[in-house]
Amino acid sequence: MTGVIESASNEKIKTAAKLAVSSKERKEKNSFLLEGLRLCRDAAECEITVRTFFYTKIALEKHEADVRFISSKAENTFQISNAAAAKLSDTQSPQGFFCVCACMPVCNEESVLKSGKFIALENVQDPANLGAVARTAEAMGITALITESGCDIYNPKAQRAAMGSLLRLPVVRTDDLGSLIGRCKAKGFKAYATTPSFSARSITDVDMNGSVIAVIGNEGNGVSKKIFDSCESVTIPMKGRAESLNASVAAALVIWELMRG
Repeated sequence: MTGVIESASNEKIKTAAKLAVSSKERKEKNSFLLEGLRLCRDAAECEITVRTFFYTKIALEKHEADVRFISSKAENTFQISNAAAAKLSDTQSPQGFFCVCACMPVCNEESVLKSGKFIALENVQDPANLGAVARTAEAMGITALITESGCDIYNPKAQRAAMGSLLRLPVVRTDDLGSLIGRCKAKGFKAYATTPSFSARSITDVDMNGSVIAVIGNEGNGVSKKIFDSCESVTIPMKGRAESLNASVAAALVIWELMRG
């Protein structure tokens, strides 16, 4: 279906806008909203189901080939007014590209967690942190991301920070990270949990060979006691007076050590 939408009050626009702000709506509709040329094109190239593609007249004038390509992959396409685009946009300078996509199939734990290097995020709340970790993880060759609780991977800010990585990197979601780690350890995995405590072993001194899960904790509270009890505690050595690192920065350093192992 193709068409033109002028009103910001159009039901299709209102429904899509809700996906940007509500995790509950995303779960109920099994859909999420992407904004921006790069993310919309990434979704189309990744063969993610694009249910509806919205673009503005300016987007068509500037990027006609991209509009045509994304339209060829979308089930429905609409040119929309600037007012409708403003209703959908979560950025200061919208490019006029928006895609309503079907949520990706849930990764099966058994098929993904066979071997490799994994970063697990326990209750990481900030979408910018989630997206940045995913971007670094994909860039450095991490096998998959594991998440328990925390930010929704379809949060628009997380998707933007990930720059497409959350569309490509396998993500295993779990309600019980401790049990998952236990199952992996039974298969020979090593498991490490990060802490700012100087009493823990330096991450540069631990064995990262073989299959490994490294856990990054919540921004305010760190890794929970339950997870610490199932992992070896490791720390990133710091010489300055800062008490801890931002979650995404800590993850980047851990990922570097993981991939050197």
